[in-house]
Amino acid sequence: MQNFASIFSNAIGLIWSGDPALWAIILLSLQVSIAAVLIAAVIGLPLGAALAVSRFPGRQVVIVLVNALMGLPPVVVGLMVYLMLSNAGPLGVLQLLYTPTAMIIAQVVLVTPIVTALTRQVIETLDAEYHEHLRSIGLSRLATVPVLLWDGRFALMTAVLAGFGRAIAEVGAVIIVGGNINHVTRVMTTTIALETSKGNLSLAMALGTVLLIMAVAVNAVVGLLGLRARQVAYA
Repeated sequence: MQNFASIFSNAIGLIWSGDPALWAIILLSLQVSIAAVLIAAVIGLPLGAALAVSRFPGRQVVIVLVNALMGLPPVVVGLMVYLMLSNAGPLGVLQLLYTPTAMIIAQVVLVTPIVTALTRQVIETLDAEYHEHLRSIGLSRLATVPVLLWDGRFALMTAVLAGFGRAIAEVGAVIIVGGNINHVTRVMTTTIALETSKGNLSLAMALGTVLLIMAVAVNAVVGLLGLRARQVAYA
């Protein structure tokens, strides 16, 4: 059994040497997660903003439902997407199961409620602050959505980055719909699980280190954006 120092040293060596297998896994992870977050943002940002400014019967129920969906169990999402994309499912004809596209779909399902719920909170606060001014210039509730989205752009970036953090660290759903196929659907989290079970701890540690660096970087950017948002608010 290797000791921690040698495992960590080998892991750093893999990262530093630009190991092709390692960086192929990292690149696929980024491609899948970034694509999923962009799609989730396109859906979640306007949806959350519209939910924040609109008033309709059952609105509170929708808000509770969106908030509840933030805690969707990943394995359940993976199972649902698997059933939809399997040969017996309604979308089986598309032959998307065990492809990066299937992984993107699963991550979109997980991330969209997060972006939607956080966007609603941000836009609801801005709408309360600028409500009278926006109405005085003749804008309807829905017409204020683009204005509020732009005004809250820095705060909303934190919602998108929170979604990215959820996506890049996901393992349950992507392993179900992706199958963890080498050079096809093997991403960082699924590789860490597999290589740890095989005893290849150096590769698992290398990927874990990269994942940890990404998490720290995302949190640093969120902090900077939060500071920028406060500066804009008080300007």
